[in-house]
Amino acid sequence: MLKTTVTAMGMALAANAVSAEGKLVVYHWFEYMPQELMDKFTAQTGIEVTMDTYDSNEAMLASLKAGAIGTYDVAVPGDYMVSIMAAEGLLDRIGDGELANKGNIAPEWANPSFDPGWAHSIPYQWGSTSFAVDSAVFAGDINTTDILFNPPAELSGKINMLDSQGEVMAMAALHLGMEQCSTDRAKLTELNAMLQEAKGHWASFNSDTAKEVLVSGDAAVGQIYDGFAAKAREERDTLSYAFPTQGYVVWMDNVVLLKDAPNRENALKFMDFLLEPENIAAVSNYARYGSGLSGVAPFLDPELANLPEGNPPASAGAGVFIEVCDEATQAIYDKIWVNLKK
Repeated sequence: MLKTTVTAMGMALAANAVSAEGKLVVYHWFEYMPQELMDKFTAQTGIEVTMDTYDSNEAMLASLKAGAIGTYDVAVPGDYMVSIMAAEGLLDRIGDGELANKGNIAPEWANPSFDPGWAHSIPYQWGSTSFAVDSAVFAGDINTTDILFNPPAELSGKINMLDSQGEVMAMAALHLGMEQCSTDRAKLTELNAMLQEAKGHWASFNSDTAKEVLVSGDAAVGQIYDGFAAKAREERDTLSYAFPTQGYVVWMDNVVLLKDAPNRENALKFMDFLLEPENIAAVSNYARYGSGLSGVAPFLDPELANLPEGNPPASAGAGVFIEVCDEATQAIYDKIWVNLKK
């Protein structure tokens, strides 16, 4: 089990206690780092790691803005959220030479648009978000977003959606063939109406049990990350991961250095540790996602290269990153999301 604290408030109360030398406080996604790797870091450095978890980028951001800044040293937001956090002044800048292993970042990820020059972060894992379908319940074509938003009768009422505004809205935009962050009132009205109608077919919004509800059969369809889908398929072999012809979401999660990190030096040691190919490969072997480093291949489980969840067919639509909207447009999307969750 990952070492977790109960709440962000509890962590805030303990902030002074953990700021001493030899401590590190991590804010991370659930089930996303093997305990063995944490133990290895502690054994090498003597730094004790405490971890708290969240289930969406938006939940993490809300917690930090509500007062948890100064509590955690690092967090692991998705690509678009790194941009948002930097714009809101929640991230510290990594100085030149502060990360000895920064040169291990793969050339194709050398200068990402969401954090040019890796000023505040390092790559962690990357993959896709789509959905998995149980062929024991539905044997038809699954490579269409209709499965989520206009499902056949066999699947209606058996769908779990991620409790994540970014992923749901991006997939909905792909379904309608509209741009993300649209300001067209007619399109936004259509988007809202489509989502409200689709909600009638959904059983739940849940991210932290996205795998479990598929494995148990409580859901026959589940919006899910590709690595989670691979793990689910290992436990229930009738599950298949979809690559819709309309497209799917791609993402990169990143370790960010948080503003007012109580253990800044230890945070940088941890980031440098994760920039070693052997160490980040341990995350990929555990989580079933790709890394953003060069030199990782010798340390990866051989079967990772052939996972169906990581190899889109030729018929798949394009993968798209979640876009960051301007403040006024985002307010509209926030309202649509709040109404959808009612």
